[in-house]
Amino acid sequence: MPHRPNPRPTTRSTNTSTPGRHARRAGLRTALFTGSIATVLAVGVVGPAAAVTGTSEPSAGTAQPTATSEARVTTAVLDLDHPARNPQVRGNDVPYDTASIIKVDILATLLLQAQDAGRGLTQHERTEAEAMIERSDNDAATALWREIGLAPGLEAVNKRLGLTSTVGGAGGMWGLTRTTVTDQIRLLRAVFAGGGTSASSGPVLTTTSQTYIRTLMTRISAGQSWGVSAASDAGWALKNGWLQRSTTGLWDINSVGQVTSGTHHYLVAVLSDGNASMPDGIAAVERAARTAVTAARAAG
Repeated sequence: MPHRPNPRPTTRSTNTSTPGRHARRAGLRTALFTGSIATVLAVGVVGPAAAVTGTSEPSAGTAQPTATSEARVTTAVLDLDHPARNPQVRGNDVPYDTASIIKVDILATLLLQAQDAGRGLTQHERTEAEAMIERSDNDAATALWREIGLAPGLEAVNKRLGLTSTVGGAGGMWGLTRTTVTDQIRLLRAVFAGGGTSASSGPVLTTTSQTYIRTLMTRISAGQSWGVSAASDAGWALKNGWLQRSTTGLWDINSVGQVTSGTHHYLVAVLSDGNASMPDGIAAVERAARTAVTAARAAG
């Protein structure tokens, strides 16, 4: 049966911004930077276009845009009540940097490795996992990224989950993992479809592992509950990611998860880059999510 997520997150952010959508938008620059890609804090700039902001507010050296915004967005939607269908993709299904949406994949990898070892997660692992997903804590993500074996560990599990176009970030730079919307739907299907099935190898994640990931994705801090949730008229479960580029000041804004619209449940992945600002990117992602789910709903 499709997972029916809790429409009201039970874990609240420590941010002081109010949970209302307009108030959240007004406070984005100060309240939402917890999820920026702090894995590269010690490294700073990675390549010609990548850098990160601080973990609680924009750093003093945050770049201002030096190039015209050339935003692009790609979406994929799968009707979970008709899982035999292929995802509906809008836009070019090309790789984007993940930013913090990779945290779902890190947790799925950790859980599958634990399953292989015949054990559950330790209390320390659970504490780190909950901080990583619910509050988008970057230090927790870095610790678990190392524990799973960095990119090679992630990619080995992704192969079993049916992902074919996701390449882990080099060294400790998990936020610079590259992925496509089609791969993100494959990952979401492994988390939300009955039996933890992947496209290629049958059952992978146990029901217990699936339920754990789903539950954390319904407990996103109030100030971070934007994104694909805009396409839901009932419950949702999601993870967002955001990253500002150092040389242009432009933003990568991503959102993945499950939403409910009408009587159906949809897996939704929205990836974007080249956004002029974080609020602009969020607005574009939410608009794309609503359009894609409306189209999928019309298709029956």
